Amino acid sequence: MVRVLRAAAAQMGPTQKADTREHTLARMLDMLEQAAGRGASLVVFPELAFTTFFPRWLLEGDALDHYFERGMPNPAVAKLFDRARALRVGFYVGYAELTPDGRRYNCAILVDRDGEILGRYRKVHLPGSVEPREGARYQQLEKRYFEYGDLGFPAFRAGSAWAHAIMGMMICNDRRWPESWRVLGLQGVELVCIGYNSAAYDPNGGVTEDASLRTFHSTLVTQANAYMNATWAISVAKAGEEDGSGLIGGSCIVDPNGRIVAQAQTLADEVIVADIDLDLCRQGKDKMFNFAAHRRPEQYRVITERAGVIEPAVLDAD
Repeated sequence: MVRVLRAAAAQMGPTQKADTREHTLARMLDMLEQAAGRGASLVVFPELAFTTFFPRWLLEGDALDHYFERGMPNPAVAKLFDRARALRVGFYVGYAELTPDGRRYNCAILVDRDGEILGRYRKVHLPGSVEPREGARYQQLEKRYFEYGDLGFPAFRAGSAWAHAIMGMMICNDRRWPESWRVLGLQGVELVCIGYNSAAYDPNGGVTEDASLRTFHSTLVTQANAYMNATWAISVAKAGEEDGSGLIGGSCIVDPNGRIVAQAQTLADEVIVADIDLDLCRQGKDKMFNFAAHRRPEQYRVITERAGVIEPAVLDAD
């Protein structure tokens, strides 16, 4: 049986604080149409796709709540679900989630071609700080506004329309941590969908990182971890100059050998498409990264038993 699906990465240019939800949704609908017109049955949108990257500001009350979705779908985004269902195109999309019991997460969902939610993921690796950094030009306050994801890294089995692919999700900073990928790899993942809003500067302060280096790092971790887990990966940015803060682009589709098969060339709205041959995963999964044959988990305990670094003791020079 041929196991191929055509997928699109829908990179978004900047979404400004002043942009209306209707304006942003219209851009997303246009890219959905473009992807469907090119034969895609899956479209991957970025992290926090419906809004600007609001954790760059100190917010509270209604000014903060404005950015959160209280259910999905909801009337403000229903057109995306309705049009995707009519086109028979599923999608991944990231957004800020406010649960009925008042918990807040940086969330993503995977929606199948019937408009039903196939899976939900909540970001685990939250960057930034709880309190603003005094004197900093830019802030990164995800730890203030979101709780750590509580769903782990679940894999989901798609239906026949997506060739029964085993699919997983990450959000932004998760892609930089090999543990994220390995947990999905141990569930046999064949396609990882990732959305990100990554700064084009060092978000922790300093001048040691620029847009070029951070784009390189973004691409590097996707290629390396796709190879080491023998999986396809679709990694999609919100890019460009957003409310005075730069975001990198570099959206890409990577095969299980770590090769880039499609990559965005701009910092604007841009759709790239590739055919995802899921059987290409078999080479890595059955040979080099045959986990059952080669992994030695008894030697890896430190990974789950320790968060921070404990260095070896310094030996006396004498």
